[in-house]
Amino acid sequence: MPVRISDAFQSHPINLHPHKHCPDFNSLHELPDSYAWTHQLDEYPSLDSSFGSELCVPIIDLKDPNALKLVEHACKTWGVFQVTNHGIPHKLLHNIESTCRSLFSLPVQQKLKAARQPDGISGYGIHRISSFFQKLMWSEGFTIVGSPLEHFRQLWPQDYKQILFYLHFFFVSCMVEEYEKEMKRLAGRLMWLIFGSLGISKEDVKWAGPKGEFEEASNALQFNSYPACPDPDRAMGLAEHTDSTLLSIIHQTNISGLQVLRDGGGWLTVPPVPGALVVNIGDLTHILSNGLYSNVLHRAMEYLAIKGKLYNKALSSIKLYDPLNDEID
Repeated sequence: MPVRISDAFQSHPINLHPHKHCPDFNSLHELPDSYAWTHQLDEYPSLDSSFGSELCVPIIDLKDPNALKLVEHACKTWGVFQVTNHGIPHKLLHNIESTCRSLFSLPVQQKLKAARQPDGISGYGIHRISSFFQKLMWSEGFTIVGSPLEHFRQLWPQDYKQILFYLHFFFVSCMVEEYEKEMKRLAGRLMWLIFGSLGISKEDVKWAGPKGEFEEASNALQFNSYPACPDPDRAMGLAEHTDSTLLSIIHQTNISGLQVLRDGGGWLTVPPVPGALVVNIGDLTHILSNGLYSNVLHRAMEYLAIKGKLYNKALSSIKLYDPLNDEID
């Protein structure tokens, strides 16, 4: 049985002080020194994907008969790719995005009622990448492992008994649980493509369960917010890192801040593609493949920081779309 995420954090707790490390971002008009990352931001140059398809993260249609081979190539050469025809309804993605906006728009003291505990993983707080970072990241997150019901009660306790709010509350909880179920199904589908490309059969992966559905696999939902920053050229939304998991599935909003390190030579912005989700290969898949598949190094920047580097090319590098008007087979 694989080690669960929550067990890892209980064994190696990180001493966080939520009231100190989770400021009201909207009230800060100057960047505090604790958030200044100037010496880290220019270690590698930024690349412009407009110069050729070789600098574009692969986009894979999961209905393509050659999807397995395309996934294999993307895992070997990039460690990241985008998928279309993934089966996640656009309406569900739109509703999740709206829920995230509502959650992060709450007053900071209200959000802190659902603060993540030092020895836990669920709840509101800062990102856990390493306890050795001296600088803080200009972002806030909300992690869900299991049912979100108790956290939502903590966030909106005063309205919980009102019948109209209760119906909305119930709808949101069910919607988040549906999103988690759909993402877990997609993750299983992607893992079998990855396993298949490595020549690994269902008989070889006993922990996937008798039906190969990864029912006992540990998974988490991570909602991230990157508020407007008073000095984005000196701030970092999410520090460069690799994911410790098998894989991560990312739904971007219509403004991209996700960047991946290409061949150790430069940072490449991953613009949102209508109807697509980003898939990052994690450390465990890198280990499982004996180093054949790359665990991609990635980070999150603010849009204004991208604009500062690309100037008039910033808008063309970020595609805007309305999820409600996009359809997928």
